[in-house]
Amino acid sequence: MKKVFGLLIAAAVVASVSAAVFAQQKASGSTFRPFAVFVENASKENHFAPSGWMGDYGDIKLNQASTEKPRSGNTCIKITYSAKMTQGAGWAGIYWQQPANNWGEKKGGYDLTGATKLTFWARGAAGGEKIAEFKMGGITGEFPDSDSASIGPVELTKEWQKFTIDLKDKDLTHIIGGFCWAASKDDNPNGFVMFLDDIIYE
Repeated sequence: MKKVFGLLIAAAVVASVSAAVFAQQKASGSTFRPFAVFVENASKENHFAPSGWMGDYGDIKLNQASTEKPRSGNTCIKITYSAKMTQGAGWAGIYWQQPANNWGEKKGGYDLTGATKLTFWARGAAGGEKIAEFKMGGITGEFPDSDSASIGPVELTKEWQKFTIDLKDKDLTHIIGGFCWAASKDDNPNGFVMFLDDIIYE
């Protein structure tokens, strides 16, 4: 019964987040409905899979069901980067892709035409974590992303901060790389722990 109650609460939180974003967009005259990369662990609202592990992928641990101070709901994403250079690259990152493991060689992706921004929330466990880039799009190949946009470098704090990637005038007709982050050992010699939540196209 506890589990069912918890799921009902999570569903209500996801609905309230989406409703709030949609209300803001309606007020501004936009017809694009919020399209989430992540709002809550195992939510039906989530799109794209965190399958594109890059660089020193052996240095990364991913937990999509962290209960450590989520920004909203019951869970958030926790990423641990050890900076041990397991693959010798000196950097690491993850792409959220559609379908999973799609580096442009498969048909897929979403038409997100009408979105004007990608917003997300991030914080560090200690503060001072340096993320070289947060990005959407940019995957090449036979069936590439139609465009890309990014922000960075970004230094995190211990408190949740909202970040925005501007998508105005971007071609969003075919997006397979929904979200991405990358960080380096040079910037984070001892690694870091980062948290992400409410990653939404608006």
